[in-house]
Amino acid sequence: MSTNATPQGATPQPAPWWKFGHVWLVIAGPVIVIIAGFVTLWLAISRPDPMVAEDYYREGIEINKTLDGADKSLLPAVKARNHAATPAQDAPR
Repeated sequence: MSTNATPQGATPQPAPWWKFGHVWLVIAGPVIVIIAGFVTLWLAISRPDPMVAEDYYREGIEINKTLDGADKSLLPAVKARNHAATPAQDAPR
């Protein structure tokens, strides 16, 4: 005698695929990636990068000139810091 509630020879009907929660977890990952890709595409098209200045090389040279001047003003501090970090046995005499 069988303990199943179904009649003899009849097979139970399986639930449709959309009733299983794990299926939605598997589908959700790629769908989220596709949506994020379209959002990224929209952001890239709607907000273009600014143009590089025509005289970018001259501007770079000017920046380097201002940075060189700042380093000279810090020389005493750099020298003192390096001297303080030098161990006593390695200090020059």
